[in-house]
Amino acid sequence: MPDARQLGLELDARALTARAITAVRVMFAVLGVVALAVGVAMLVWPGRTLAVGAALAGIYFVIAGVARIAMGVLGASISGGLRGLSIVMGVLMLVAGMVMLRNLAASTTVLLVIVALTVGVGWIIDGIMVILESGKARSRGWAVAYGAIGVLAGIAVIAFPTMTATVMIWIAAAVFVVLGIMGLVRAFTFGRGIEAEL
Repeated sequence: MPDARQLGLELDARALTARAITAVRVMFAVLGVVALAVGVAMLVWPGRTLAVGAALAGIYFVIAGVARIAMGVLGASISGGLRGLSIVMGVLMLVAGMVMLRNLAASTTVLLVIVALTVGVGWIIDGIMVILESGKARSRGWAVAYGAIGVLAGIAVIAFPTMTATVMIWIAAAVFVVLGIMGLVRAFTFGRGIEAEL
């Protein structure tokens, strides 16, 4: 089986310009801050309706989708395969977020299934992308951990789509907090040492 480098999907800091490394770090930091903020907000308002949790998750997916699209469109020094995958993932996340935000008045049961499937699929795809992007980077351990947690969380959410809204919000909040922290760690560790050489 070909590895990420052979498929052109590795995000290798050594192959990027200083400006591209900074752009990738900013994307990781923005996604980390947004995920952390969404997770903390969901923890602070546990008794609120599912609509609040869905709105926060929808906002996250809209912002994450735009960031992924921007990375794909503006990442001139990133491989074509990774740029294309980033654009596709960004469009999917953007559409999923907008659908979540538009249907807040839907019944709790239907909204729970939509949220579960959207979040589950989004975390699985994002987790796989992060693992593929990591390649042999120095921050690979953090990236693989981030990706593995995203994939496992996505599988868990899809496996139990009818769980109560409160449990769903608590699980999503915890995952957003962990992914936010790990995203911030990735922002500070990606390309570390490489920038000094450029």
